[in-house]
Amino acid sequence: MLPSLNGSYGQSFSTGRALDQTTYTFKENQTVISGNVSASAQLDVFDGLQKINTIRQNQFDLMASLKDLEKLKNDVSLNIAAAYLQILLNIELMTAAKSKYEVTLQQVARTDKLVTSGSLPRASLLEIQAQAAADELNVVNAQNSIDLSYLTLAQLLELDSHKDFEIEIPVIEVQDTNEIIADVDQIFDVSQNVLPQIKSAEYKLRSAQKLLCVARAGYSPRISFSGNFYTSFSDARQLITGTQAVTIPVGVTQSGETVTTVYDQPIYGTYLTKDQLADNISKSLSFNISVPIFNGWYVNNSVSNAKISIQNYRYNLENSKNLLYKEIQQAFADAKAALKKYKASEKALIAMEESFSYTKQRFEVGLVNTVDFNTASNQLISTRSDLLQSKYEYIFKMKILDFYQGKPISLKMN
Repeated sequence: MLPSLNGSYGQSFSTGRALDQTTYTFKENQTVISGNVSASAQLDVFDGLQKINTIRQNQFDLMASLKDLEKLKNDVSLNIAAAYLQILLNIELMTAAKSKYEVTLQQVARTDKLVTSGSLPRASLLEIQAQAAADELNVVNAQNSIDLSYLTLAQLLELDSHKDFEIEIPVIEVQDTNEIIADVDQIFDVSQNVLPQIKSAEYKLRSAQKLLCVARAGYSPRISFSGNFYTSFSDARQLITGTQAVTIPVGVTQSGETVTTVYDQPIYGTYLTKDQLADNISKSLSFNISVPIFNGWYVNNSVSNAKISIQNYRYNLENSKNLLYKEIQQAFADAKAALKKYKASEKALIAMEESFSYTKQRFEVGLVNTVDFNTASNQLISTRSDLLQSKYEYIFKMKILDFYQGKPISLKMN
């Protein structure tokens, strides 16, 4: 939007038949040193608002890019939240595996005493020892899962090393609820006003609309002012400091008398460079108007392309909204399914704990063999694992619904 201002300086050295640039006369067998100083300025008064609309277009492009950056941050946040919850899940699975392993070790010690006393056959001890070995392997696998999940989170956080990195373990309680508050349409109404991908698509559409204004400016006349300043000097140029009368013959009369004339011969002195620069100044100010008449359909093509771009970004905005609506539908369905799975897993665990307690009592009095006891124990740990997985799956799905509503990611269940 600012005017342009440029200056230049040039100097030349000419020998032989050299041209004096200040007088446009040739100097024979002489070295001429000459130079010039110039400055020019131009101000666009009207360009069809092309510059203003270009600035506005760039502003919308900037805002769209910032929203794209925000979406990228949100994606990273969701990935980090998922990795964090995976660590919490693996830690709880590790705790359950250790608990089962400790119970099995207690049964190994008890069975060993019964075998030693002759109350049980040695096969019972071998079976419970095999189960203890399997439980120990489960503990090792659970620890490996924790290590890998820590590595995943450390990589997402761009940490150099995760050896001394530990997460804070919060107390997460899932409230007793039978339904999910809000529905798909309510969540969508909120999300399309807060999520950056929708805002980015809107800004890109507005940028395309400004691009059309820029293209249409090609139909408009252009008005501008320009000014120029020029001066020069040459060491071959001389300054006339005065005149002197000189008499010269111009002819002879019939009687033989010489005819003379008198003229004023100039007297030359040194012409200082600073004086030449001051005397040779040339200034100009011009008003320019340019009217487009025909330019090979360039402007027409630019306007047509801009209109197509607007239509594309309008479709892109609608597609972004449709895609968001489908994502919310899927997230809502996933959350409802996760809640049902969590409730069912809770009931299954209560029933399984009662069944295992009864089986354990019968095993301790010798009414149930080792194989049946191990089967019941494995079913119990499997049911606990299912409950833990459904718990964190439900938590994560609810966090996604919160995310679509513009709520910050938090482990507090609403």
